[in-house]
Amino acid sequence: MRDGDGGLVPEVLHDLLDEAAEAAPNRPAVSRGGDVLTYGELREISERLAGWLTCAGVRRGDRVVVALPVDVLVPALVYACSRIGAVFVVLRDELPPVTVAHVLDDCKPVLLLSDDEAAAELALEREIPLRRLGDVRVRAHSAEPEPADSPLSVDPVCLIYTSGSTGMPKAVVSLHSNVVFAAQAIQSQLAYRADDVVYCALPLAFDYGMYQIFLCALAGAELHLATPGGSGQRLLAELVESGATVLPAVPPLGANLAKLLARRPEPAPPLRILTNTGSAFPARTLEELRARLPDLQVQLMFGLTECKRAAIMPTNDDLRRPGASGRALPGTEIFVVDEHGKRLPAGEVGEIVVRGPHVMAGYWRRPKLTAERFPRAEGLFPELHTGDYGSLDEDGYLFFKGRRDDLYKENGFRVSTFEVEAAARRVPGVETAAVVPPQSGEDGAVLLVTGDLEADDVLRLLRDELEDVKVPGRCLVVPDLPVTSSGKVDRRELQSLAGVGSG
Repeated sequence: MRDGDGGLVPEVLHDLLDEAAEAAPNRPAVSRGGDVLTYGELREISERLAGWLTCAGVRRGDRVVVALPVDVLVPALVYACSRIGAVFVVLRDELPPVTVAHVLDDCKPVLLLSDDEAAAELALEREIPLRRLGDVRVRAHSAEPEPADSPLSVDPVCLIYTSGSTGMPKAVVSLHSNVVFAAQAIQSQLAYRADDVVYCALPLAFDYGMYQIFLCALAGAELHLATPGGSGQRLLAELVESGATVLPAVPPLGANLAKLLARRPEPAPPLRILTNTGSAFPARTLEELRARLPDLQVQLMFGLTECKRAAIMPTNDDLRRPGASGRALPGTEIFVVDEHGKRLPAGEVGEIVVRGPHVMAGYWRRPKLTAERFPRAEGLFPELHTGDYGSLDEDGYLFFKGRRDDLYKENGFRVSTFEVEAAARRVPGVETAAVVPPQSGEDGAVLLVTGDLEADDVLRLLRDELEDVKVPGRCLVVPDLPVTSSGKVDRRELQSLAGVGSG
């Protein structure tokens, strides 16, 4: 859609790309290694791939699963699906077969794009057509655009599978309007620039990684996709080589960067912004990064896949309001309620509720769960009852206290793993920390930490940071905490390390 001045007004997802391509067709859009696509090339390839998908029988509303290795063509495929009204489902290319089978059975795609042999066998069993990355490369330059049904802003555009701590993953349904609004609202706070290089070491299946595609398009910035070693020992080198100015980070990535900078501080990457969401970023790590990168600006965020982003801190405001997660995005609302759904005043802890156009449409094929988590507010936007707990201050800043699944009883008191982990990270000598709550038939929580302290010393010093009744009865010092591909602590692996049952 065009406004009165002839410019594009984004209504559906691929409008973001088309507007960027119209404004600066020769500007780099996405890169990885030596592969670079400009915005003009990315638009053209997405149109060709849209034609290819149409000829392959993909129609409006059909699901297309993209489980390919990280490649500059993945963003093109995302936009191609948008053009024809198809619903894309981006998965990591190395998921366990049982998870892939669940997704295929759950979303029933008409096409699977994957190079994984196990996934190929699963598709064959289900009579789902399969295409490989090589096919996509050929079609990206040979296929012709084809007429297709244009999607509406209220049509679904993607399913994002999210699992939580137990059970098989469930899919969050995102409409074009949800994604476009969320991306624009986030960009209004982060203000990516046209000369930015956004270094993405996050999986594109992870919404934090996926939205970097859309934020870059809004800014006309370059998205640089990391190589396989780009989140490990090669992180600092690739940041320097790519000229990265923006780093979307999760705590393990930030901790790794701090270690690498301590070993080899020069040359330093030209980073100007570091963002974080998903889990609390240790203040000590931020302090180390700021010391090594004095021009670095930090913006901490809070969000869920179900609404993408809920709150964003102003630049470096974590120094002025320690523990805060930010204020609601423009055009949205955050409030907290008691167990009866009554709104609570500032300072009181309750369940966090999010309301606005960024709240997604619900869960795919989960009507009961959708009704519980996404009740309608006065017939307008659905409210997202997050299952997270926190409070708001008088200025509307959100303070996260813990997740429903993270609450447990210790010595008869209700305790949050978030609270204990934050306290443990404040103990001198502790680098990272995670808590395994008591399992069925087990006594007490277990604290796992990395650092150079003995376990007994950790528990002793923790009593200076936490109420005695909340201190776990057992502590283990481990070399590293296990993490998932999206950089979050792997809770199931933690249970194994702690030597407790699965519950």
